[in-house]
Amino acid sequence: MKNGTVTTFILLGLTDDPELQVLMFIFLLLTYMLSVTGNLTIITLTFVDSHLKTPMYFFLKNFSFLEISFTSACIPRYLYSIATGDKVITYNACIIEVFFTYLCAVTEFFLLAAMSYDRYVAICKPLHYVTIMSSRVCWVLIVCCWLSGLSVIIPPLILVLKLEFCDSNILDHFLCDEFPLVKTTCSDVVLGTVNIWDLLTLNMTLTTAFPSHAFSTCSSHMVVVSITYGTCIFIYMNPAAKEEVTVNKVVTLLISSVSPTMNPFIYTLRNNQVKNAFKVLLKRLALISSK
Repeated sequence: MKNGTVTTFILLGLTDDPELQVLMFIFLLLTYMLSVTGNLTIITLTFVDSHLKTPMYFFLKNFSFLEISFTSACIPRYLYSIATGDKVITYNACIIEVFFTYLCAVTEFFLLAAMSYDRYVAICKPLHYVTIMSSRVCWVLIVCCWLSGLSVIIPPLILVLKLEFCDSNILDHFLCDEFPLVKTTCSDVVLGTVNIWDLLTLNMTLTTAFPSHAFSTCSSHMVVVSITYGTCIFIYMNPAAKEEVTVNKVVTLLISSVSPTMNPFIYTLRNNQVKNAFKVLLKRLALISSK
């Protein structure tokens, strides 16, 4: 069968055990709700609190938007699959899922590098911070992050659209991903594995190429960087081993559900400005509800 005749794929998911599926559904639903709620809270606070109108929170707001977009691109579909037992996904829906998950993930890499640069300027060049990190520069960096993400994923996506499927339309994963698609194709092509690995190396270099004393005051950011790059490096160092398919699926699940849930708490637990802004927002909501 070819992609011209393949209209659907079957996603095997993580497990066929009904009890484990119930636990997985509850876990994913809770983490998804926490992720969306936490990241939406950060976005709301940066809009309503004047003390959070700085470049750092501008980037954090965009990072939260990316996290919501990334987890929403894959987790709701899997929740639907568990709830209904429907493992079938159309070819077009699969390609759309691949596009958005990779776009958000790759753009996030570039945004982490931009956030690291912002912290470097704030700590190492405080007198010139306002001039260097102007509103225009911040917007240019955000646009460049999205354009860079598009430029990275478009070439492999075009190759995905040209794949011919001859063995099966069964994907051993809970979402549409590059690796399971490659395993079911008979086309002699190599997708973006090398490019993604080069991207990880480049962005990790950019993100960590700042003085060590800047890192010591940005522990929250470095925790997020470590989690994001650590999980991605693990996946792309083990892309084809058959015996590691389950492990890679679990790691993918962690980066698509747990990481977006943790990040709002990581960035805010040690941040007094965000805590104060949250308290002010709660007081405003209390006053509104009491009227």
